[in-house]
Amino acid sequence: MSSINPKYLDLFIKVCERAAFGASKFKGKGDKNAADQAAVDEMRSELNKIDIKGTVVIGEGEMDEAPMLYIGEKVGLGHGEEVDIAVDPLEGTNFIAKNLPNAISVMSVTKKNGLLSAPDTYMEKIAVGKGLPRNLVDLDYTVEKNIHLLSKAKKTSPDKITACILNRPRHEKIIKSLNDLKVKIKFISDGDVTGVISVIDPSSSVDIYLGTGGGPEGVLAAAALDCLGGQMQTRLVLNDNDEIGRAQKLGIKDLKKKYNIEDMIKGDVMFCATGITDGEMLKGIKENGDYFYASTFALHKSQKISKKVTNKVKK
Repeated sequence: MSSINPKYLDLFIKVCERAAFGASKFKGKGDKNAADQAAVDEMRSELNKIDIKGTVVIGEGEMDEAPMLYIGEKVGLGHGEEVDIAVDPLEGTNFIAKNLPNAISVMSVTKKNGLLSAPDTYMEKIAVGKGLPRNLVDLDYTVEKNIHLLSKAKKTSPDKITACILNRPRHEKIIKSLNDLKVKIKFISDGDVTGVISVIDPSSSVDIYLGTGGGPEGVLAAAALDCLGGQMQTRLVLNDNDEIGRAQKLGIKDLKKKYNIEDMIKGDVMFCATGITDGEMLKGIKENGDYFYASTFALHKSQKISKKVTNKVKK
């Protein structure tokens, strides 16, 4: 595997720290757009200090519709390694607006052509943790079959399994099936990057993530699972000709394809997520005079690095 230079990990941690700090100024102020813009501005500024030839392949929309870090935007100093970057400068815009837990700033990086370019549409997702038989669960299996396969692999019963799912009306049938099986359910209101990652977070009790969430967030979460040996399968949900056209524009030919992690993340990958508000996985930004403290979950696949770091950063 051609590795990304390990020196970049600390630089990407700084990118997420700055983005998280930018968004943190809007905690509880009810203005999610201003918080998002602040996170984007800080992230772009920090990325453009790094010695890379970077292309944003998952961002805040296409160039003509977002003044954000848009798909296709070039970042970095224009020399150094050629990399593809997926960003979500503020995952959990409602969390920051209402000062609720689990808002994060997140990004992943691969070598050029290493990331699936997912359109900003819905995506079906199912994910489980590490140490399980390959291809254990499948989007085309029933909820019952997936839960029974997982229970058997974990040598336990369905009532001892915990499933994480976005609390949305579209998930009513899944929730009914889980309840009938007496599976414990952890509902989340937003933020399905952290929801998916919970299946491989040692501090979490979640065994399986399932349901429909954002496409870009699915690829970001896949990067973290790839580093830590989790499993994930996804499929784009394309509801109209506009969404189909956006997917085709990004080079997607098989619109009904099921993507496993190796289809979404090719080769080496780095992943960073910094807490903005306090959450189960990470502490939020804490200000102290001319400094702030930022907690980041950082991963580098080829180097087998998995660490949570808290840095004191000058404002």
